[in-house]
Order: sequence, then C-alpha cells, then structure tokens
Amino acid sequence: MKISEEDRGFLAAQAPGLDPTLDTTLDEASRLFSPGGLRQYLAGARALAALGKEPSLVEIYLQALPQVARECGEEVVEDSVGAVMRLASMTSGEVLALVFATLPIAAARLGDLNLVRAYLQLLHRTAAKAPRGLRPMLEHLDELLRQLTVSGLGRWADFGAETHRRDPARQSAYFALQSQDSLAVLQRERRGTLLINSQRRLSSYLRALWGRDFPLRPLAAQTAHTRPFLEDEILSLPDAVDDIRGRSGFDLYRAMAAHLAAHQLYAVPLPDAALFSPSQRFLIGVMEDARVEARAWTLFPGLRQLWRSLMPEGLPPPEHPGLDLIERCALALLDPACLPGDPELEAIATRFHAAFAQGQGDLSLPLGLALHEALAKRQAVPSVRLLETLRIPYRDDNRCLWIPLVPGPAASAPQVRRRVGLMEFINECDVETAGDDAQEIWVLRTELFPYEDEGISYNQRDGKPAVSDPVLYPEWDYRTQRYRPQWVSVSERRPPAGDPTRIDTVLSEHRGVGHQIKRLIDRLRPHGATRQRKLEDGDVLDLNAAVEAMVDLRLGFPPDPRITQRIILHRRDLCVLVLLDLSASTNERVRGDDDKTVLDLSREAATLLATALEGIGDPYALHGFASNGRHDVRYSLFKGFEQRFDDQAKSRLAGMSGDLSTRMGAALRHAGAHLRHRRERRKLLLLVTDGEPADVDERDPQTLRQDARKAVDELRESGVHTYCLTLDPLADQYVERIFGPGHYTIVDHLRRLPERLPLLFARLTQTP
Repeated sequence: MKISEEDRGFLAAQAPGLDPTLDTTLDEASRLFSPGGLRQYLAGARALAALGKEPSLVEIYLQALPQVARECGEEVVEDSVGAVMRLASMTSGEVLALVFATLPIAAARLGDLNLVRAYLQLLHRTAAKAPRGLRPMLEHLDELLRQLTVSGLGRWADFGAETHRRDPARQSAYFALQSQDSLAVLQRERRGTLLINSQRRLSSYLRALWGRDFPLRPLAAQTAHTRPFLEDEILSLPDAVDDIRGRSGFDLYRAMAAHLAAHQLYAVPLPDAALFSPSQRFLIGVMEDARVEARAWTLFPGLRQLWRSLMPEGLPPPEHPGLDLIERCALALLDPACLPGDPELEAIATRFHAAFAQGQGDLSLPLGLALHEALAKRQAVPSVRLLETLRIPYRDDNRCLWIPLVPGPAASAPQVRRRVGLMEFINECDVETAGDDAQEIWVLRTELFPYEDEGISYNQRDGKPAVSDPVLYPEWDYRTQRYRPQWVSVSERRPPAGDPTRIDTVLSEHRGVGHQIKRLIDRLRPHGATRQRKLEDGDVLDLNAAVEAMVDLRLGFPPDPRITQRIILHRRDLCVLVLLDLSASTNERVRGDDDKTVLDLSREAATLLATALEGIGDPYALHGFASNGRHDVRYSLFKGFEQRFDDQAKSRLAGMSGDLSTRMGAALRHAGAHLRHRRERRKLLLLVTDGEPADVDERDPQTLRQDARKAVDELRESGVHTYCLTLDPLADQYVERIFGPGHYTIVDHLRRLPERLPLLFARLTQTP
C-alpha cells in the first residue's frame, strides 16, 4: 500500500522539520508496515496533530515509530499512540515528544511487545503519581534500562513517587539519579543477568545444539518464582535472573532454553486436561519434563550435568513432605545414581529408566498418575500453590502440554479470524469481497439468510466449503535424524457434493462383484453367541451336566467335575479407515479404458468396500487427502465412523476430485489421530494411492518417503495397522521401504481395483 498525495501533503504541513527527509521516512514506513498497519500509522499522526501540542511531536512520531515497529511489531503503533493520548492531559507537549523520542530505546532494550506495553502503563502511572519526575526519568532512560527490567523500573519509580510525594525538588532529584536513595534503590533492584544482554548468545547456543533457530521472547519477571514457558513455538524466558547455587545467570538461562527446546522437539500428545485434577496435571508434567530431558541428554550428555547442578540437592528439605518427595523423585529421574531413599519412588524411577531404554514414548501419563497415587496414599499431595514453589528453577510451567499450539499461516503477516455478531458484520465490515489474503476474516456466529431467498443461506449460495482449524504435525528429517516440530499444517474440509445416483450406478455396474461381496459378508459377519459346555470354570451352571454328575454320584461312580458352561459372544472388535489419495495424478486415464480415470476406479473401489462394511457391521470411515506444500495439507471427510453410508455420504463420494500433490506422512498421522480415539481393539488404516509421496515444496524425493516410513512406524507403535494398496506399477522401488514387507499390494491391472479392494480387506481381517 502506498501513501496518497493527500496524506503526504498533510504530513508535510504538520511536520515541516522533516521536509528534506519526509519522502524517505514515509517510503520506509510503507515498506515496513502492512496495509492495515500503515493506515494506523497515518491515523496516529492525524490524531497527534489534532492535539495542538508541541510542533515537533508529529515529526518525532513519524521518525520513531518505524524503528519501534521493527523491534516489536506494528501492533505497537496503536498502543503507543493511545498511551500518549492518555498522557496529553497530564503533561506538556515536550514530554510527549520525549516519550516518542525515547521509545526506540525502550523497544530495543525490552525487545517484546508485551514488555513495551507494560512500560507504557508505567509511564502513565508515573505521570499520575509524580508528574515532575517523568521528564528526568525519560532523559536517563537508557541508563536505567541497562540495569533494570521493566518490573524493576516500576518498583524504582513507585518508591520515588511515594517517598517524595510532598517534596517536588527531591522528587525531581530522585528521578534524575542525583540522590543517594535513588542510587540505593537502583542498586537494590538490579538483577544479575538480563535476557536482552544474553539473547544472541542463547540463540547461538541452541542453534549449535539442534541446528535450527528458536525464537526467544523476554517475560516480565514479577517474582523469583516466575517460570519460563513455551507458547506458539516461542521460548518465553524471564527478562532477568540471578546467580543460583554457584552457577551464573547465563547458565540458568542455558538450562531454561535447552529445557524448553526439548519440549518443542520431543513433545508427544497428551489426553484432554479436563480429565485430570490440577495436582495430577502437575505431576504428569514432572514426568514429561524428565522424559524430554532424557531425550536431550542422550544426544548431548553435557545437558544432564547442567540440569543436575541446578537440582535442589543438599538444600534443607521443604516444609511440606510432598514437595520433598517430588524433588527427590525428579532428581532420580534425571540421574539414576541418585536413589530417592523411598521404595515407591525408586520403583517409579526404575520403571522410567527401563521404559526409556526400551524406546517407549508414552511414559509421562502412567508414571505421573503413579506418583500422584503414591503421594495420595500418604496424604502428602501438596496444593497447587505449593507445587508452583518447587525448587527446580530452570523448568517451565508446562502450559504447552495442555494447550494445543495454534499454527501461523504461510504468509508473513498473521491473519486474524474473528467471530462477530450480525450488526457488527453489517456495519463495520470494510471489504466484503476480500480474498483469502485478507488481514482479518470475520465469521458470523449464526447462518445469515437473505430475505429474497427464504430458506437458503448465504453460505449455501455464495460461501466456500467449511475448513477446520489447522492441526500441526511434525515431519521427520532423515538428514539430521530428527523431527521438524510443528512443521506441517493439516486442515479438514467437507468435499463438494455430487450426484448420489452416481454411486448407485456404480453398484449396478458391478453386480458380479456384488455377488462376491455378499459371500464375503456372510463369511465375515459375526454369528452371535455360542455356548461352550463341559467346563470346570465356566460362568453359569450347566443343568444337564449337573444332573448327570448327580446320577453318577448316586450310583457310586466318580462324577464328572465339568458341570459349568460359558456363553461366548462373537464380535469383530475392528474399525477401518480407508484413506484415498486425491492428488492430481488420479485424473489420468486408465490405460486401455478411455472412459475412466484412476479417481473413478478409486471411487468405485471405495463404494464397493463401503457396501461390504455396511453389511458386516464394522465401523469405518472414508477419508481423502491432497497437499499444496507443508502449510496446506487438505484432508477431506467423505464419511465418518458414526455416519451411515446414506445419500449425504454418497454425494460427497460422488463429488470428490483430484488435485495438487501427495504429502503422505502428514495425512497418515492425521488419519491415525482419528483412529486412536476409537475404542476398538484392532485398528486398520487402508491407504489407496497411485504414486509415491511428493509435494511442491520438497525437491528431495527421499525426504517425504522417509517421513512416510516414520509415520507408519509411529502408527504401528500406537496400535494402528497400516496397509497400502498402490496403483503405481513402479512402486517396488519404494513401497516396501515405507510400509514393510507384507504390508502392501501392487495392483498391476487398474481395472481390477474395485474387486481387489474388498477381497484385500477380507484377507486382512478374516482372523481376529
């Protein structure tokens, strides 16, 4: 977006001192800000000009705000203009100009939008309590922020405002750093190591370990117990820390950053947080901390020494016995040589190290609950307030375990989705016809029905198919032998509807296959209950056998002790998910049949298999996938597990189309997530594809092949059996390496696919 000539003329009149460099300043702002941010930037200049204050106020604003936005993001424009507008009635225009002049210093020292917002609130509070102290404080801001955090600066300013409230001269001297009590409080509030001074070294440290960048963000440390946390793939660390237990503040930062990075790299999904109490969640987090640390120090043994030195070993035990047990258990989980001196805790630690040595990934949940049970038996479960005082200073608050991360879009500027009411939608919407690249997308809470077409909503008439919130999955990098965490974005969507009679036509065209399917159904359908007689340990008494035994006893013969029976229910404890490859290559014509494409054959095969599964009674789902790079993996739902194969499902299956590429690993992981929520004992994922994994943003063919193989291994470990039915005649080169021997079938004659798929399913599931 370019600045109009009208805006340029207005700014030239309001900021005459910028006349030689005005064009350069505005051109830089137009490149730095998004269209929405540039409008806010210009609106701020007009609002400041309307104040009628110091003539240089607009000039300094125009020069300073691009520098501040470069450090903290363009959202700071609205916050800074709003803060100065609130200060306008409390101080002079010169002080307002000084606020903007020093704001780049604050942004560079604080380095985070939230901290800059806290700093602006501090200015307002100081202007209200000590209006004479605001100017000298701003004049010495660089020196103050080199030594203090924003929290420490607030405490320093509050002390001066309260102590010298009735003495303006001493108050001015205090804020100008000219009094002894000012320097004494400044010395008291100083912290050992500031994050802003260590941020570059920490980034280099993490990159040297894992070969990738980890964004770091300062966090205002209000208390000594402020914990770091991981949110939206950003490592939030306290803005200042002190030396602790013989280790420097930078060592503590290294321990915090490495711990958070381990969480991001080695995270595993956990159940819904609502299933557990706060204390259970905390102890599960203790186990998850130990698990990710073990993954990290296996690769880098020096990390264990660093974390080990920060454990509360040798300190006096805490007052609450439960905290002492948790700290001893945490030490034993980190170092097996440190026995906790308690049989139950030693059993938990031994179980942890044995399971980790065997490569088991689901340790945190059972061991965390086991630790909670051990504490509950002794009535030693601490309160949540006490648990937060656990003396392991480098560990985070584990919010990342229970709050799913929200992926950002592929564009450089974040896109905001808002749910709004009807009147706001009608009166405030800027561009009703904006495309998918809009900065904000507004979604109505309810359907909107036009008056002239009663019963038909705008969504049905003009809308796009509904798309779910994206879900992030890792991807395996075979070069570094590590996961790329939160790398691929998968979105579920409902496919467009087609003509359901097309599916009925498929069934009529394959009547011969239909007779085979009917026999398949009869063979695989469970046959209800059977009775096992002549048992010694059955469930109920077998009356006939009991009478015979009594007769033998009366006649003097030894009776038969097998006088009970058991009723056995025959059922197939199985669920099936059929995953269809919907890439653009499925639109190719079948050799020898000019009327049908690969996609048509896949649709017919899925239809016949659905008919068989409907007759057998196994719960099943029909899904499909295609991809357009790692940020856009499209996952289509034709039929869910709980839905019948009715006209709605048939219309979706009839309307499916082929497009884009084949990012197989992400689709397999998402399909596995659907299957893992099922209660059935046996879970089968049946993939139908016509080619190897490929995508537009990955040139190395081995990358997505190796990732698909890793996804298959993950599914196998979670109890999901994966089988591939490939239509690629050249699949021998890669399919066995992905799915393993005996877990795939290559269909050489594509026209036989509709009959092969149901028979393959029968072969895979005929033995429970």
